[in-house]
Parts: sequence; C-alpha cells; structure tokens
Amino acid sequence: MTGNNLAIIVLAAGQGTRMKSRLPKVLHPIGGRPLVGHVLTTAGRLQAAHVEVVVRHERDQVVNALAKDYPDAVFVDQDDVPGTGRAVQVAVDALPGDFEGDVLVLSGDCPLADADTLSAFVEEHRASGAPATLMTALVEDPTGYGRVVRDADGGVDRIVEQKDASADEAAVREINAGMYVFRASTLRTYLPQLSLDNAQGEMYLTDVPGLLRRDGDRVAASVVSDISVTFGVNDRAQLTEVGRLLNQRIVRRWQLEGVTVIDPNTTWIDDDAKLSPDVTLLPNTHILGATVVASGAVIGPDTTLVDCEVGEDATVRRTDATLAVIGAEATVGPFSFLRAGTVLGAKGKIGAYVETKNAEIGEGSKVPHLSYVGDATIGRGVNLGASTITANYDDVNKHRTEIGDEVHTGSHTVLVAPVRLGAGAKTGAGAVVRKDVPAGALAMTVAPQRNIEGWVAKNRAGTGAADAASRENSAE
Repeated sequence: MTGNNLAIIVLAAGQGTRMKSRLPKVLHPIGGRPLVGHVLTTAGRLQAAHVEVVVRHERDQVVNALAKDYPDAVFVDQDDVPGTGRAVQVAVDALPGDFEGDVLVLSGDCPLADADTLSAFVEEHRASGAPATLMTALVEDPTGYGRVVRDADGGVDRIVEQKDASADEAAVREINAGMYVFRASTLRTYLPQLSLDNAQGEMYLTDVPGLLRRDGDRVAASVVSDISVTFGVNDRAQLTEVGRLLNQRIVRRWQLEGVTVIDPNTTWIDDDAKLSPDVTLLPNTHILGATVVASGAVIGPDTTLVDCEVGEDATVRRTDATLAVIGAEATVGPFSFLRAGTVLGAKGKIGAYVETKNAEIGEGSKVPHLSYVGDATIGRGVNLGASTITANYDDVNKHRTEIGDEVHTGSHTVLVAPVRLGAGAKTGAGAVVRKDVPAGALAMTVAPQRNIEGWVAKNRAGTGAADAASRENSAE
C-alpha cells in the first residue's frame, strides 16, 4: 500500500508495570492475537520494505512468541538507556545505511490502528513535504498523554509529556497519539541530539519535533477522526475496553459480509476466523482462533469453537469444540465436548453429553447421547447406543477402536481397545467387547439373571421399599 520507501518501527520494549503481570504487556491477547501481533499484522498490510520490533523487557519471551507468525520482522534490542527516543535510535541504526525513505513509528500496545488509517497518515505526511508528521487527537480528558503545543501560526511547536507539563500545557486537549512519520535522514540527524534532561530521565522521541522547530523546520500534524485508533493499553481495564472495541469492529465487518449475528454484545469473533454469507451466530457464541464456518451453518447459542471447521448447513449448539471438523449438514449438541482430532462426517450427529477425541466419525453416523468416543475410526451409517464408551486407555498406552459401516451398538456398550467391529455388526445392551467382532455378528456379554426372593424384607426391614414390596406381594 505504501511501497518500498517505507520502514516501520514497532516499540515493544517496555515493561508495562501497570498490567501487574508476569506476561509482558505487548503479549496480552485480544481478538486471538497478542497486542503487538495486531500491530505487526497491520504493518504487514502496509507492505513496508523493513519492519523492526524494538524489544528489551522479557526479550526472549517476546521474540519467541512473535518470530514464527511474523518471519519478516527484525527484532532490535534496546540497551539500558531508557525512552522512546533511544528505542527508535537503535532501530534506525539497524536499518540499511542506504535507506532514505520514510519511517513510521508505532506503539506495540496500540492494536486498533488499522492499515487504511496508517496508509492515509503516511500519504498525508508525504503530501505535506514536512520532515516529520505526528498523529494527534482531540480528547475531553488528556490526562496521561503528551500535549501537542502549537505555535502562533497553528503549526506544531512541541510535545510536552504529562510529568513535564506546566498548568497551561496540561490544559491542552490535543494529545500526541504516539504514532509518527519521519524522514529517515531527519531521524539520523536529530536522534543523536536527544538528552536525558527531563523529569523521567528518559530519551524522548517527542523532543525531535522541538529540535526541528528550533532549526526552523516545519512539523506537520494529522488529527485522526476516529480516536479509537489511538487507544493504547496500559492496564487490565484498558485491555478489556480495547478488546471490546476490536470485537465490535470484527462483528460489524462480518455482518456487512452477510453473517447474521443475533446478539453482537455476547458474540466474540477472533480476527483470524473466516465466516461465509448466511452463517447465523446465536447469542453467547465464541468463534475463536482460525475457525472457518461455511454458508448456512447455525452456531450457538452458548457455543465456543476454537480452530474448527464447520461445513455448510451444519448446526452446532451449546458445544465446546477445539481443532474439530464438522461436516456439511451435521448436527452437534447440546452439551457436547469435541476435543482435538474429532472429524464428524456429513449428516452425522454428535448429541447431548457426548465427548469425542481423535475420532473419525463417518458420513451419516450418529453418537446420540451420553457417550465417550476417543481414538476411534467409525464408518458410515453407524449408530452408537446411549452410553457407548471406547475404553481407549490401559493405564499405560492409548489404543484405537475401529468400527465398520452400518454397525449398531446396544446401550451401555463398552469397547475395550484395541478392538474392531466389522461392517454390519451389532452388540447387545451392556456388552463389554474385548475381542474383534466379525462382520454381521452380534456380540453379547451374557450372564444369567438371579433373583433373590425376600432380600429387601430381610435386609431392609422397615424401609419404604420393604413396605411397598409387602403391599404388592399381599395384593397378589
């Protein structure tokens, strides 16, 4: 979008002490990605020639969390000299010496800045001809933000940080949004001139505009129309609020793409999820990770899907599923638990209070209720009776159960793996199957029923059961 004459520097070195967390601030997740991950995703959409991430606090943890998903990013270490000015300085030093384009500086804790806004910001900077442009916003309460002080002609004179602001400066409502575009040559000239002479003892990037003004150069400002793109995260309350705003954006985007969302306030969709037109999401539904939902599917209510695939016209209700594949026109739920490796074929069914794991369930096959199916391969047209269990674990190893096409099991069947039921086989109610069952055979566990007459009267005398039995026996 902006060409090869752009470099992007993402500031991600801070500790974020107000989060009160063992996890570095920039790694706290919203919308299925860490905060800084959203910034890097946006940076990728800008097609910059160079993307650098400045790291320091918990450096290895941050790099390990990001390197795989953002292979084009270059990680640059900030030293013990504090401040955003030093962070940008080490990043500029890491750029190729012959790079003479523009440098876009972003904060790793500002995930709502989208590619369209930033692209327009860069283009406005280039059109102005100024060596530096900062993004600003007008707010009712500027507490905590750097104030943008303008000169008599309306140009940017300087940026004053909260702790260094006078009473008049603190009353200014125009704030620095923490995003900048500089000419690379401007940064190479002025960054070495920054000092630590301020209340915080930090090297401020915000001093660069003041140095430019000192030398008679113009500093441009771009007032953003949607202030939410400037929102940063410093504590858990802000994390929640920014996460909510991001989710509102995502939900609205899918609504405009033809997805019906009955209750946007209780529906959460991660940024990597993919939905097709005519999908319906019922209240309290969470579509997380890289979940893909095909046209006509109805999801919810009270359903969470993580990294799942759902086929056309499938129905999934009151279900928790992770890394599962649900075929076209299949039905799942209510109160189903699909664990990783579950594959349900087209027109299949996983019903109430069923748990599945690493199980392939063929087309049209049904696991209606009260069953556990783990480490199993199930053919087409199978019907597992209520409370069928694949006993896959022998206390040391997991074993697999294989069930052929058109097998029907009786209620409360236990299949002790490894075991195979041939096509068309059946089991009697309560069967415990320890040996393979040939195709078309009936497997039964038979024990004679023994009735001990008078047992209740002898052993439970005076109870309600004894009295009821006595009455019935007397009537006979």
